[in-house]
Amino acid sequence: MKSLHLAGPEDAPKLLPMVAAFHAESGFDTDADHQESAIAPLLEGSPHGAVWLIGPRKAPVGYIVVTFGWSVEFGGLDAIIDEVYVRAAVRGRGMGSDALEGIAKALREAGVRALHLEADRSDTQLHSFYARARFKPREDYMYMTRLLG
Repeated sequence: MKSLHLAGPEDAPKLLPMVAAFHAESGFDTDADHQESAIAPLLEGSPHGAVWLIGPRKAPVGYIVVTFGWSVEFGGLDAIIDEVYVRAAVRGRGMGSDALEGIAKALREAGVRALHLEADRSDTQLHSFYARARFKPREDYMYMTRLLG
């Protein structure tokens, strides 16, 4: 997909303002130092995840962060869409949907067996967006978190 580009360290100045906007919009209690230290390893080639820019590389309109794990249930490598963001001014034009489809295709070709994400339980518009991208809730499961640090 031409509108998805793997981000590297040189993309940080374009990426970090979007991360800050997404975190503010989502109500995440993070600051610029936290955001930069969380994103930097992914831009530098960490095996734990990657960031893709959405839209033109010189002027991206969004990003997707994917992290990697291993699942016995799914039979191998799996991935989690940790963050997906498209600037408010360009939402509704299909760029997010195209990006999700492009990521799914690329990961499938790389041997990833399952792609997961989480969504706010009350955001039905977001649920519809993800359903159009062929994500389905696992009705008998609930995503749970224990903070360790």
